[in-house]
Amino acid sequence: MMKYGLEFRLVWLWLALGATPLTAGTPTLPVDERLAAVVLKDVDGNPMRLSDVIGQGKPVLLSFWATWCTPCKKELTNYLDLHEDWAKDYGLEILAVSIDDARNSAKVKSYIKGVRWPYRILMDPNEDMKRILNFQTVPYTLLYDGEGLLVYRHNSYVEGDEFVMDEKIRKLPQHPQAEPQGAKP
Repeated sequence: MMKYGLEFRLVWLWLALGATPLTAGTPTLPVDERLAAVVLKDVDGNPMRLSDVIGQGKPVLLSFWATWCTPCKKELTNYLDLHEDWAKDYGLEILAVSIDDARNSAKVKSYIKGVRWPYRILMDPNEDMKRILNFQTVPYTLLYDGEGLLVYRHNSYVEGDEFVMDEKIRKLPQHPQAEPQGAKP
């Protein structure tokens, strides 16, 4: 059986749902719709659908990186100091998506074991996400609010960018939490 790439399957699904083909001048799909059907695997091979995390009430920082990318590793390492506060205060989850190819994917697992990043590490060895999101270089970072709306993105990294991200996260709208059980109206 011939295997089709993720991009082909997403376009087929999109057309099957009644959409018209993209042509010059036609707007592309919103980022959240393109991510809804994406399934990536973690470093242990377990599948994870991005729509099971993005848009589920908590903000998500999606960071694309590679083991050969020094700025990528520096950015994710510098997020460590802020991650605990982000998770506690905002419920933020960081998904670090490696674009290392199949030959280098073994390096990913050993690298993250050494740096002890607490983030969920996902693999995109065919760079399907890179094509879907149409970015060229890493690091490439996207911030989604709890509703799944893209609120900030940046490409590359310079020392101190983590504080810009901290400011963006702190400005996210806070969604009211459910009333405690037994609360009366």
